[in-house]
Amino acid sequence: MSHIIVVGLDGSPESLAAADWAAREALRTDAHLRVVHAWQWHPYIYAPLAGVSVPSPEDDPQRAWAERLPHETAERLAAIHPGLSVSAERVAEQPVTVLTAMAEEAELLVLGSRGLSGVAGFLTGSVAQAVVARSRIPVVLVRAAEVSEEVHETRDVVLGLDLEHSDASVIEFAFQAAARRVADLRVVHGGSVPPYHGHSGATDPAAEAELLVETQRRLTDVLQPWREKFPCVPVHEQAVVGGAGPHLVDASRNADLVVIGRRSRQSPVGVHIGPVTQAVLHHSVAPVAVVPHD
Repeated sequence: MSHIIVVGLDGSPESLAAADWAAREALRTDAHLRVVHAWQWHPYIYAPLAGVSVPSPEDDPQRAWAERLPHETAERLAAIHPGLSVSAERVAEQPVTVLTAMAEEAELLVLGSRGLSGVAGFLTGSVAQAVVARSRIPVVLVRAAEVSEEVHETRDVVLGLDLEHSDASVIEFAFQAAARRVADLRVVHGGSVPPYHGHSGATDPAAEAELLVETQRRLTDVLQPWREKFPCVPVHEQAVVGGAGPHLVDASRNADLVVIGRRSRQSPVGVHIGPVTQAVLHHSVAPVAVVPHD
């Protein structure tokens, strides 16, 4: 795998924030950054209508903007981040096709995301979901910056860990991210308690307490080898009752990055990224890294 980070650009504030995030990550990892804008020109738009003259493709302002966008963004990033290795390109294909293909040559893919607010653009909604579901490499989704970059604050990296399907690649990604940021790692796992005496909505307090103790023990066991591998990363374990989604969203408010895993699924119909991943992608305040695994 090449040491390359790809960022998809559509000109929205979210995608520009993603480009800024990707540039900082490229510097942290000594990676080359590829700024990519996927835009497909439709020639039928330029057919003369009722004798009215229309501009040629070469004179079309939208096409000119599409050509300038990635190059101007790359130049801006290079000026802000001396030493950044960066290139830019526009590809005349559909975004999902371009981004998933480029992911085959990279180690990280970064996109902008509006969550559930705003109007969907090229790199939000169905496109982002399709890319996340198809990508074989980690994908980071970034919201538009709400805090000035001049304010530097070290925040936690948050890992949503599924103990039933834990994977080394997801855990390692989170530990490496925390180590690069000199940040604490907060690990969250949620578990469900069976209904109390068959009553819907009620749980047995004793069973709930027992579940938390057992989950905490399992968390400690799973994370112990990684604590030894990354001794400089402070780790905080959080075992919770119920789905992990709301807890991860809450933790994202004070996080620099949220890391979650996605099981690779082969399905002939639609794309699937799981309910926890959906909840975190839609509501997380911090950037979210979705790491695929078997």
